[in-house]
Amino acid sequence: MTLESGKIAKQANGAITARYGDTVLLTTACMASAMNDRDFLPLTVDYRENTYSAGKIPGGFFKREGRPSEKEILTSRLIDRPMRPLFPESWRNETQIVSLVLSADSENDPDVIAVTSASAAGLLFGPPVRKNPLPASAWAWWTGSW
Repeated sequence: MTLESGKIAKQANGAITARYGDTVLLTTACMASAMNDRDFLPLTVDYRENTYSAGKIPGGFFKREGRPSEKEILTSRLIDRPMRPLFPESWRNETQIVSLVLSADSENDPDVIAVTSASAAGLLFGPPVRKNPLPASAWAWWTGSW
């Protein structure tokens, strides 16, 4: 896996381009400079797999991507759940982590790469995130063995 920073999305607080095989993701992390008066962490995580990343252009009745699929929603939650404990209890700034699949191959699943790249973007993000990277891996039980 290759993680690159500083080439794309320079206006974001943290931006990572993650590459594993022919799968490429752009993950950005942005935060508001002012604190909110809310009593919770306002963290928004968005993961998108557009059809152009696999080389397909939608046609017919559905010409646009539309709402996120169930897999995209579950992957957003997969990124959100381990990232929340990395923020301090007192953190109230609005925070967004956006992961976009730029290119996908059929061998490497981009959701596992998205968790690792979101953690790396959080490390570039600034002082609020604890300096603990989150590596991710996928395991499967297949006919009696792992």
